[in-house]
Amino acid sequence: MKLRDRLPFQPGTARAVLIAALSLAAAEFVRSGLYLPYLGQSPRVQAQLDLPATVVGLAWAAHVLTDTVMRGPAGLLIARVGLRWAMIAGTAVSLLAISLLPAAHSGLTLLLIAALHGVGFSVMWPGTMNLTADVTRQTAQGRTLTVVGMSVSSMIGLGFFAYGSLRAAPPEQVYLLSLGALILSLVMAVLLPARAVRGPAREALRGDALKATLRRVTPLLPAALMQTVTLSLFGQVLYKIADALNLSTAQIVSVLVVGGAVAFACIPLLGKIADRGRAVPVLIGGYALIAAGMLGLAWLPPLWAMYPLAALVGVGFAGVQPGWGALVTRTLPAAQRPAAWGVLMTVENGGTALSPLLGVLAFERFGAGGPFGLAAGLATLVAAFYLLLRPLFARTAEQTVSEPGQDVRA
Repeated sequence: MKLRDRLPFQPGTARAVLIAALSLAAAEFVRSGLYLPYLGQSPRVQAQLDLPATVVGLAWAAHVLTDTVMRGPAGLLIARVGLRWAMIAGTAVSLLAISLLPAAHSGLTLLLIAALHGVGFSVMWPGTMNLTADVTRQTAQGRTLTVVGMSVSSMIGLGFFAYGSLRAAPPEQVYLLSLGALILSLVMAVLLPARAVRGPAREALRGDALKATLRRVTPLLPAALMQTVTLSLFGQVLYKIADALNLSTAQIVSVLVVGGAVAFACIPLLGKIADRGRAVPVLIGGYALIAAGMLGLAWLPPLWAMYPLAALVGVGFAGVQPGWGALVTRTLPAAQRPAAWGVLMTVENGGTALSPLLGVLAFERFGAGGPFGLAAGLATLVAAFYLLLRPLFARTAEQTVSEPGQDVRA
C-alpha cells in the first residue's frame, strides 16, 4: 500500500493540507515569539524604539483582540473567495505590518502595527482547520484535526524560546528573521492549489441559513471556550504554584511531560472512537477525566501522586481534542463551515485571552490549589452540559450527514 493511500485525506489533497499547515506554522512562529519574548524583554529594542515593556504588553493585547474579533469575518471571507486568496491576503497584511515595525517609535504606532498584524493572522487558523476538515475522510476527521492542530501548535513554544534566546541580538536581525518567516508563509499561501481548497459549494449566510447555522454553532461554544481556558489557565501561575509547593522547575516540567506523553499516546485510540460516531461520549468522558484529575491536584498532593493525576488529565485531553474536532465536523454543514468555524475560533481565542486572568485570580483568592479547583469545576460543568445535550447532537449529526457536499479533490 502506498503512503498516500494510508493518509486520511481524500485523493490529491494531502499536499494542500501540508502547504496550508506550513503557512500557518511560519506565521504562528513569528507572532508567538516576536512580541512578549523579544520586544517585551529586549533592552536593545526598547532603547531603539524608546518604548517601555508595558506598551509591548498592550501591543500584544491589541494583536490578540483584533485576531479574535476578525476570526468570524475571516471565515466569511474564506467562504466567499476561497482559502487560497484569503490566506494570500492574510499573509500579505501580516508581512506589511511587520515590515513597518522599525518605524514604531511611539506607543500608538506599535499598537496599530500589532492590531494590523492581528487582522492578517486571523485567517490562518480557521482556514487551515476548515481545509483539513473538508478534505479528510469522515472516519478520521477528529484525529486528523488534532494531529494537524497540535503539530502547528508546537511552533508556539518554538517561537517563544527562539525569540527569547535572541533578546540580546540586534533588532535588525530579528526583524529580518520575522520577515523571512512571513515571506515563507506568503509563498506557501501562493502555492496552495485553488481547486483543492475550494471545498463544497458555500452558502451565503442570510435569513434561514444564518439562523440554522447559529442554532448549530451555539451548543458548540462551551467546548470551544473550555478547551482553551483549561489549557491556558496556568500560564501565569505555574511557577508560582511550583514555588508554593517547593517544587523545582525540573519537577514541575516532569509532571507536565507525563501528562503530555499520555495524551499523545491515547489520541489514536480515543480519536478512532470519536471518529466512529461517538464524539459526544468521548468529549464528555474527556472532560470528566480532566475534572477528576484537576480535583485531585487541587488538594495539593505530594509529588509522587501528581504523576498519576497528570496522566489522568492527559487521557482527558486525548479525548477532548479529537472529540471536539469530530463533533464540529459532524454538527456543521460543510457548505456553512468556514463562517461557523470563524465564530468558534473567536470564542477559542477569547478563552486564551481570558483564562490567564482567571488563573491569577483563583491563585490569589484560594492559593496554589485554586486554579486546579477552578479547572475542575469548569470541566464538570461542560461535561454535564454535553451529557444533557446528547440527543440534540445526535439529531443534528443525522441532518448533517444527509446534506451532500461537492467533491473537494484537486
